Amino acid sequence: MKKIITGLLLAGSFLANAAEPEFTVKQLQQVTELRTNASNSELSYQLLESLTTEIGPRLPGTENDKKAVAWAQAKFKELGFDKVWLEEATFPEWRRFSESGKILTPSEQPLHLTALGHSVSTPKDGITAEVVLFETLDELIAAPANSLKGKIAYINYHMNRHIDGNGYGPAVRARSTGSVEAAKKGAIGYMMRSVSTAHHRFAHTGGSHYQEGVTKIPNVTIANPDADQLARLVALGKNVTVNINVQTEDRGQGTGYNVIGQFNGTQNPEQYVLIGGHLDSWDLGTGALDDGAGVALTMAAAKHISEIKRPKRSIRVVLFAAEELGLWGAKAYFKKHANELDKIVAAAESDFGADVVYGFESNVSAASLPVVRAIAKQLAPLNVEYIGKNSANGGPDLIPFKNATSAPIFELHQDGTDYFDYHHTADDTLDKIDPAKLKQNTAAYAVFALMAADAKTTIKAKPVASK
Repeated sequence: MKKIITGLLLAGSFLANAAEPEFTVKQLQQVTELRTNASNSELSYQLLESLTTEIGPRLPGTENDKKAVAWAQAKFKELGFDKVWLEEATFPEWRRFSESGKILTPSEQPLHLTALGHSVSTPKDGITAEVVLFETLDELIAAPANSLKGKIAYINYHMNRHIDGNGYGPAVRARSTGSVEAAKKGAIGYMMRSVSTAHHRFAHTGGSHYQEGVTKIPNVTIANPDADQLARLVALGKNVTVNINVQTEDRGQGTGYNVIGQFNGTQNPEQYVLIGGHLDSWDLGTGALDDGAGVALTMAAAKHISEIKRPKRSIRVVLFAAEELGLWGAKAYFKKHANELDKIVAAAESDFGADVVYGFESNVSAASLPVVRAIAKQLAPLNVEYIGKNSANGGPDLIPFKNATSAPIFELHQDGTDYFDYHHTADDTLDKIDPAKLKQNTAAYAVFALMAADAKTTIKAKPVASK
């Protein structure tokens, strides 16, 4: 009898849940149609081709950056978004003009390098000095005071390759503050192995920072094959000297714009799903992977949704400004909308290239997890696995939101196994994009955004932890 009663209770519970599903049969049919349409559409590739071909590299503050803003506005309007607008973001503007390097002793050899963002210039003839090798940033920090006087510090840290790019964070430590630590020890210049998994002879640029009260020294990365060459020379006990010549300029405060397009919801238009990427890029390539793909696929995903239906809540695509120089567009958006962040029902940024989305993860309240699981079920036909940890980090431009625990964060995990072969290099170009994989990304974002915007239950952020 006990087993019968238990069975009846479970059956009753199931029927109660089935009576009030998060999505109706009609809604799920619309999701299926959307998934099919987006999986077969060329729109995201066409947008990406246009951005990278007609505009090209988009370093914040440059003429191309301004052209990209105009391009995005025009494309949003052409795609029929209900609202299109700009929001200002200021940032420290910086330019790269020229760069070169060479090994001088024990024999003259070219050195493929690039200046890191915000690096100061060398003198016109460059700087020439002996190289002192360190394997990690911590080893450099532990070096004796004044031990690098008149020398060039070099960190040879190897970044590991992984599907989720987990080697990036540890490697970036040296990129971010290595020159500061080198200068503290008396160095006149700083070099590091590229934050990269590549074997190609391209140097990888990226953001770096100086510290008030510490001498600013030139700050460069070198291509991985050249890094290996330097390490071999040092291991042979050779006295290795190099010449570094970079010409750059700090141009003070610059002004850019977040470009925003929105399809309005039918019942609660003030609530919205936020998707997007960053519009700017480094100046070496054309920013196809980082982050033209994110721009194009989220714009296309929203457009595909509008062709199926207008969901209950709005779909907002935000193309953030000046991400590469320090998340300045994201910071500006967060500040401007600080009092209304509870209107965001889901936020996800695509900023990890254009390989396939393999996993779906949330960072939401426990009460919102039934909606998350319903979305995950509709992503499964795209070979996207549900990751139930509920601890998603989101893209870089969502860092301000996640840190404040102010919005429900989602992550559509992309395969990053090869991403750091091209990241921040001259090799970040359109030919690295696989159109079929871009379609899968677009379809995944479209399904996620529609369902988050159309769910019966409003997705909520995790409660702020008590202190």
